Amino acid sequence: MGSSSRRRSSSLVTKVPNPTIDDRLDQGSATNYNSNWVNYKGAWIIHIVLIAALRLVFHAVPSVSRELAWTLTNLTYMAGSFIMFHWVTGTPFEFNGGAYDRLTMWEQLDEGNQYTPARKYLLVLPIILFLLSTHYTHYNGWMFLVNIWALFMVLIPKLPAVHRKRIFGIQKFALHDDESETVSR
Repeated sequence: MGSSSRRRSSSLVTKVPNPTIDDRLDQGSATNYNSNWVNYKGAWIIHIVLIAALRLVFHAVPSVSRELAWTLTNLTYMAGSFIMFHWVTGTPFEFNGGAYDRLTMWEQLDEGNQYTPARKYLLVLPIILFLLSTHYTHYNGWMFLVNIWALFMVLIPKLPAVHRKRIFGIQKFALHDDESETVSR
């Protein structure tokens, strides 16, 4: 019987490999400009300003009710937060020899340390926005389901249990280029 050219997936969840010694040296050689801005207080305030601006924009649309404006604000902020912190990998700057290429911004924050002030703030803010949007939608069942789904989509990637993990093969990288090739005999 011949060998199959397709590799079988071993799990729905894969772990991003620990950094090599070279990656650790590259990460420690310079400040990570991609993620250190999150620790500044001005960066914390901009989240509130963005939420307020989104709320005003959605409320200004004539056909959008107050309840829908809060839900759209919640969904837009959560989608933007998910894309920015949990979807895009790497850095836009080439100053570290590719040491952060496999990591999302959330994984780069504070060198991967959990429960820092910036991480706590970015964890609590979506919860507060969810509570506000649920309150101002008068606890409507459908809007609650939409808002809680958005909250879970943003909170689950922030949990320490899923740090450096990829679910369903999303953003999964081969460790070496030669691993993706199969050898047939």
